[in-house]
Amino acid sequence: MTISVAPMKAAEADRIGRTTEDAGIGALRTERGNLPLERLDVRATITGLVGRVVLSTGFVNTYDTALEATYVFPLPDRAAVTGMKMTAGDRTVEADLQERAQARQTYDDAIAAGKRASIVEEERPDVFTMRVGNIPAGERVTVELTLVGPLVFEDGAATFRFPLVVAPRYVPGTPLPGPSVGDGYAQDTDVVPDASRITPPVLLPGFPNPVRLGVGVEIDPAGLELGEVRSSLHTVVTKGNTVTVTPGERVDRDFVLRLAYQGNSSAVVCVPDLDDSGEGTYQLTVLPPEPEVPVRARDVVLLLDRSGSMSGWKMVAARRAAARIVDTLTADDTFSVITFDDRLERPDTLGSALVTATDRHRFRAVEHLAAVQARGGTEMFEPLRQGLSLLAGATSERDPVLVLVTDGQVGNEDQMLRDIAPMINRTRIHAVGIDTAVNAGFLGRLAAAGAGRCELVESEDRLDEAMTHIQRRIGAPVITDVVVSPSSDLPRQPTAIYPGVPLVAFGRYRGAAPESFSVRGRTRDGADWQETVAVQRHTSPAVRAQWARAALRDLEDRYAVGDRALESSIVQTSLKFGVLCRFTAFVAVDERVVSDGTVHRVVQPVEQPAGWELPAPGFAMPMAAPSFAGGAPGGGYGGPPPVAAAAPMVRAAAPKRMRESASMPVPPPMPMPVPAEPADLREIVAREVQRLEKDVALPPWERRDLLADLASRLGTLIAGRQGETHAPLHGLVAEITAGGDVDRLWARALEVLREFVAGKTAEPERRRRFWR
Repeated sequence: MTISVAPMKAAEADRIGRTTEDAGIGALRTERGNLPLERLDVRATITGLVGRVVLSTGFVNTYDTALEATYVFPLPDRAAVTGMKMTAGDRTVEADLQERAQARQTYDDAIAAGKRASIVEEERPDVFTMRVGNIPAGERVTVELTLVGPLVFEDGAATFRFPLVVAPRYVPGTPLPGPSVGDGYAQDTDVVPDASRITPPVLLPGFPNPVRLGVGVEIDPAGLELGEVRSSLHTVVTKGNTVTVTPGERVDRDFVLRLAYQGNSSAVVCVPDLDDSGEGTYQLTVLPPEPEVPVRARDVVLLLDRSGSMSGWKMVAARRAAARIVDTLTADDTFSVITFDDRLERPDTLGSALVTATDRHRFRAVEHLAAVQARGGTEMFEPLRQGLSLLAGATSERDPVLVLVTDGQVGNEDQMLRDIAPMINRTRIHAVGIDTAVNAGFLGRLAAAGAGRCELVESEDRLDEAMTHIQRRIGAPVITDVVVSPSSDLPRQPTAIYPGVPLVAFGRYRGAAPESFSVRGRTRDGADWQETVAVQRHTSPAVRAQWARAALRDLEDRYAVGDRALESSIVQTSLKFGVLCRFTAFVAVDERVVSDGTVHRVVQPVEQPAGWELPAPGFAMPMAAPSFAGGAPGGGYGGPPPVAAAAPMVRAAAPKRMRESASMPVPPPMPMPVPAEPADLREIVAREVQRLEKDVALPPWERRDLLADLASRLGTLIAGRQGETHAPLHGLVAEITAGGDVDRLWARALEVLREFVAGKTAEPERRRRFWR
């Protein structure tokens, strides 16, 4: 990594205070202070499966001239931003939602006139830009955003996820001529024309904590039975039903709270509009039925991201996740494995076509995955194209499934969604996102386009739990061809129901609310399935806002794949329902004049995401101490590029694109896996015993699936091992594969595995009698 220091005049250098031992790498301290963003406060109220959030951002001006601060930040991709207000001293201004170009003009005019103003714009479903201008010297300004969104509910637990940092993203394409449209480190390209708006500068590791973080969540179960509440990545304090983050935590990873709920049931809520328009919004929740037949044979393509951003614990977790996915396959399935960065690789012995998932082929695939190391840039379109092409010829008797394991840190999301849309056809796309600051917006859109599921893994501790969910769902919906009646034009409704995951659908109705809704579909064995749910009437505005956000997401995705005529519909929907989208913006203007319109522009650097390792030599990752830039007020699309101001600047001299990472040395391959010694294998088998003991009360169809997964894992572990020690395990794999009574197989598996863990070997005659 190369660090360059921007030239400064002697007078400028005199204003720089000396660095201190605790200032961190590359940190500078000046008499004017440090970064404008002083405080980030998240106050959430969870009611059942709905979260309402007030996000407060506090900015302070330590300069002697008016300040304009730019902050690029994430929000939950499914949350609806329904309001904004700006507070300075005793003055509070409510923001207006306007068409984006109009809002920018309103903001720029206010800044030029010396008025305080703020604007918030959506860049991606989960990436936003906030600008706060004409903050007088010594003044503090707070901007509050109001959000509402659903909690994901799966397998008896709800997840409240609030992202806190925008991670660096790979930007492909050829640089565009002329100035960039934003102030980020990346240059705009023909593939990502707004790259400079989604790539804020990143603080150098070791920089002192610049932002005071506060997170508080108040939980109201709303009639559901609340069990354990867990925070995955932050240290929290719990008092009653309120959870707060301990002081001193950094803004470098998502806040993830999991709530164990019991008693969730099917329901439909209808909320009439308050304007007496004779219309309303509904939210339908339907529990999945228990599947009664095994899953159909599958054609599976596994894509594993091995780009530079996947280094460290993420690469370890991704390899484990990919290997567990291979373990879900049976001899009735076919599969292919592709690992990618800016190059594509496959296991040498498996070729480029789909192969039968025999024990030998699965072992070779896991062998290849075990040697994968992070290295280059994230060229994701080509592996997606090749994977979908392999699955294009799937017969009606087999389910085509594509599984992507990645952190999703790419900038060209719209381009990929547009270009792969014609190739998806019947293929179900499942995404496994691994990161403390995962690009959940893109992965959720990708999975939705492929009628699949998105599972997020924010830590190694969460991996086993997440992979259990994934194993149950990959290619195995319990209900397909789902139809909701009465129907709704927007948003696009779910087409499948997965084990352990309730179907949640939003829609609009005209006239009186229906008395009931029905959901129809087909079970795994092709039989008709239907459930009718009676309507409950409510007045909660959250249902209307969540429908609007879902509808806007659907419209924006269709716009991204080429339907440009939808722009006016997107704007109209956003303005009518008061929910922010990519073509609108919230803008607040205080009519009091506080400056002469000359502002000092500051781009707020963000934290390096937790768990990201320092880049290897040659890997271009933007790392910087605070970067202060000056220029004309306003900015935004078409504005002038920032120029050096009379304040200290330290920037990483990283190339504008991360593509150069392809030139970094390729690490030597890992040695071939060494077969585990019996003691190590006994530890693995002991964990399998614990799983069987824990899941003994599950229904027969689910235990049959788990036994099949067990046989798959054991077959890979003991491949090539012979002798009396391993003979009982070989026999167990053979009997489970042959099928039979689930209870008998479950009991026998426990007996054989317990004996193996204890070091016992059955007598030859008894073995012959049992396995005959």
